[in-house]
Amino acid sequence: MNTADSLTTQDRARLSQGASNDAIYRMVVRTLNRRQAVAGKLLDVGCGSGRLWPFVRDRFAGYTGVDVVAYEGFPAEGDFIAVDAETGAIPLPSESFDVVVSVETIEHLDGPRRFVSELVRLVKPGGWVLVTTPNQLSLHSLLSLVFRGYFAHFVEAPGLYPAHITALVETDLLRIAREQGLIDARISYSNRGRIPFTSRHWPWPLRGRRFSDNLILSARKRSGDSDAGR
Repeated sequence: MNTADSLTTQDRARLSQGASNDAIYRMVVRTLNRRQAVAGKLLDVGCGSGRLWPFVRDRFAGYTGVDVVAYEGFPAEGDFIAVDAETGAIPLPSESFDVVVSVETIEHLDGPRRFVSELVRLVKPGGWVLVTTPNQLSLHSLLSLVFRGYFAHFVEAPGLYPAHITALVETDLLRIAREQGLIDARISYSNRGRIPFTSRHWPWPLRGRRFSDNLILSARKRSGDSDAGR
């Protein structure tokens, strides 16, 4: 059996198949709208096949995707850069993008703080950083931890462990944002989650932390003196 140590970053990326479910992309859209972060240039780090772009193309003037492998179906109007975000620097100028998004990528990496630092470097002052990841505090995940000994998204299964190697809870993400100098950090949820030990999802209106499989951190890079004291 393959282990996390024997798989390259490229191997782990391919296990994800380059896409997330639509509920995660809709969560990104809601967050962009709520934060009024819907203009300028968008950078998608860990872009996969670029499935985020159809959800947001009417909101941005340009799209750049970064991933360790090139997946089929990447948008023809976008710019793609192949780079291993695990190793550190992304070969793009600092402060080049109005919004930097990373969808379901940070859990694939063993250096989450280094990764967020790179996202912060790439966003313009006053711009937004958005990071999504599995929600370890959902009922589905917490009960998995209690009865099975692992978070739900870290079971040894195709597309999960050993593709998912870093489990982060909300406090971790908020601390990382603060450590990287981001302000106005907030956690939101996908509002779509599995009922524990079934293949069914919670019915509406059950939503929020306990009923969502995924969450999103959104935070802003300081723009200057106007942000002092926030």
